Amino acid sequence: MTAPSLVVALVPTLTKRDLEAQEDARLSIYASRASRAVRRYPVAEEGKTYDYRTEYQRDRDRIIHSRAFRRLKHKTQVFIPFEGDHYRTRLTHTLEVTQIARTMARALALNEDLAEACALGHDLGHTPFGHSGEKVLNRILTGGEPSIPIEPKIAAQVGAFKHNYQSVRVVDVLEKRYEHPGLNLTNDTREGILKHTTWRRDFPFPDIDAEGLNLSSGGHLECQAVGWADEFAQQAHDLEDGLKLVDFGKVLALSVSRAVVDALGPAYTATKDNTVRHAMLIRGMIHLLVTDLITASRASIGKWLEAKKVTTSDEFYAQRRKLPGSLVAPSKTGDRFYQELKEFIYQNVIHSYRVARHDGRAQLVVTTLFSTWYKNPRLLPDYVLLRYRDLAGVSYLRDVPLKRLDAEIASNYTKKPLFLRAIADHLAGMTDSYALAEYDSMVSAYPRHAPEGR
Repeated sequence: MTAPSLVVALVPTLTKRDLEAQEDARLSIYASRASRAVRRYPVAEEGKTYDYRTEYQRDRDRIIHSRAFRRLKHKTQVFIPFEGDHYRTRLTHTLEVTQIARTMARALALNEDLAEACALGHDLGHTPFGHSGEKVLNRILTGGEPSIPIEPKIAAQVGAFKHNYQSVRVVDVLEKRYEHPGLNLTNDTREGILKHTTWRRDFPFPDIDAEGLNLSSGGHLECQAVGWADEFAQQAHDLEDGLKLVDFGKVLALSVSRAVVDALGPAYTATKDNTVRHAMLIRGMIHLLVTDLITASRASIGKWLEAKKVTTSDEFYAQRRKLPGSLVAPSKTGDRFYQELKEFIYQNVIHSYRVARHDGRAQLVVTTLFSTWYKNPRLLPDYVLLRYRDLAGVSYLRDVPLKRLDAEIASNYTKKPLFLRAIADHLAGMTDSYALAEYDSMVSAYPRHAPEGR
């Protein structure tokens, strides 16, 4: 009989320190190290006696358990989810991005846990109705919506809207699970969330804590991988979701499609089931683009390391705050494939009549909701008014006597940039279903159902 002590010895207990040591042994010198991660507030012990997660694992878990993450399941990617059982939502898009990002990170010997955390959090700030809602909200806040005439001087103080900045705002400020604001993620995860898409150091977005975001850098390499994973996943699944709208012969005429079909050979041409052939083509596109990026990135990273004479992780970290944003990127051929595919999808799917109707719905609903709350703040939920009271130091609107309401709204609400941002936070956090229910409750004498709220 095997001695109990021997059995226990064969089942190691890995602590945080052990996992960090494994990272040092396994990862490349240009990978991010969880042992070097920094967050703004100390992590509360809360009765814990055993630490078995790295800092990036903790970030991943905090994102997954957030309310903003759960709301992604009811936010549109391109097609309205309730119009079909199999359309991607913002949540399924996020999961596909995460899967591709982890694959890239593992192949390049980067930190998979950091890539996963950045990918899981990258769209937490997205509006209802996808990019359509984002564009409308940005137009309103910057004073470009005629139906909501915001004075230029007020609009200049409110700032603009972009979902990656809002995602950082969500994890830094809006989520409430601890004594401090936000989720208290590591700066590396915050940086990856911000830089997964285009960003500017001078973008007019309020209250972004630039500390730890390394705004002089193109982003750590895990963040760069997530940005491309987002692009590849988006193009592939937008094409798959929109196949019914396009001539499949035109899809096959694309350069990337021809390359995939040539690589598959008889495996593709011998398949008679169109559903299977479509799936083969989509996953072939992902494989081709990801493989190209991994190969090209390995070469470009190697050249950069050689040029900078970087041979250790310490030397890499000395350069990490000023990395070029193009070290993880496709080759010229891969980029040509990607750009052609993206343009095709924009022309044939995103600009299709069916999707254009969604854009129109987004503009109607988002504009109506914002305008209604802006003109009559009493229609906002209590929690929004209470949060604004605490932030602005004004009276809670429900406590203001009726005879003073108009004056209070005019002086402390509609003229205050902070109030407009409070509306934007509320609207951006809404799911499609919640926004539609709110709209229905405002325009219909007998709404079909009441908004579920928060």
